[in-house]
Amino acid sequence: MTAPLVLEQQDAVAIISINDAPRNRMTLEFIDELEQLVEKIAADSSIRAVVLTAEGNDNFSVGMNLKQLPQGIERMGSPDALFDQRLRVISAIETMGKPWIVTLFGYCLGGGLELPLGCHFRLAADEGARIGLPEMDLGTVPAWGGSARLSKCVGRDHALDMILRGKKITGPEAYRIGLVHEVWPLAELKDRAIELAQTLAAQPAMAVRGVLDVVVGSEDKTLEELLQVERAAVKRTLASADVQEGMQAFLEKRKPTFNR
Repeated sequence: MTAPLVLEQQDAVAIISINDAPRNRMTLEFIDELEQLVEKIAADSSIRAVVLTAEGNDNFSVGMNLKQLPQGIERMGSPDALFDQRLRVISAIETMGKPWIVTLFGYCLGGGLELPLGCHFRLAADEGARIGLPEMDLGTVPAWGGSARLSKCVGRDHALDMILRGKKITGPEAYRIGLVHEVWPLAELKDRAIELAQTLAAQPAMAVRGVLDVVVGSEDKTLEELLQVERAAVKRTLASADVQEGMQAFLEKRKPTFNR
C-alpha cells in the first residue's frame, strides 16, 4: 500500500507531501498519518519550519474521500469523533509554534482548503488553482472549521460569497481578498515555499514561537490578554543565546546567526 504522505527534511525544514496524485485525496489513512507526523514534528527541535504540499503538479487536494465517510464514522464511533480528529490536527498545526507554509495549486477544495487555513503562510499558483469550499453542492456545510477560519481570514463578506455560492477562486483572486500571501508560477511554487520556510527556520526559534503565541488566535483575546502573552514571550527570550547573538551582531554591523 502506498504511503499517504511523504516526509522529507532539508536542514531545519520538514517537507510533507500528500501522496495520492493526481487527486491527492484526504483519506482516513492520510488523517491518521498526518496526526502522527504533527506530533513528531512538534517534538523535534531540529525542525523549525514546515512545508505542506502534494505530489505532482495537478492538484493540492480535492478534499476528503467521501466514499470513506461511512467507514470513518463506523471506525471512530460517531460523526463528531470523525470530525473532531480533523479539527484536532488542524488546531495542532495552527498552535504548534513552528511556521507552516502550504502550496495551493489545482483543486484545493473542502478539506483541501480547510487544512491550509490552519497553516501560517499560504502560497498559490498564478494559474490553474481552483480554491473553495463547495460543500453547498453536497447539501451540507464545511466540517473541518472552514466556515470559521475562512471568515476570520478574509472577512465575513468574502467568506459568505465563497461558501454560499460555492465559488472556486483562482490564485490571483485569493491573493486579492487576502486568502493567500503570495502567488507564483506553478513551476516555481514549491521551491518558493521551501525558500520561505528556510528563511523562517533561520529566524530565532524561541522568538518565532513567541510571535505565533501572540498572533495565532489573537482575535479571540483582549488586548490586555495579548499583552500578557507578549510579555511572557519577551521574558523567555531575554536570557537566550539568540538575543545575545542578535545584540552582538547589531553592534558589529553584521547579519546574526541564530539557533546555534
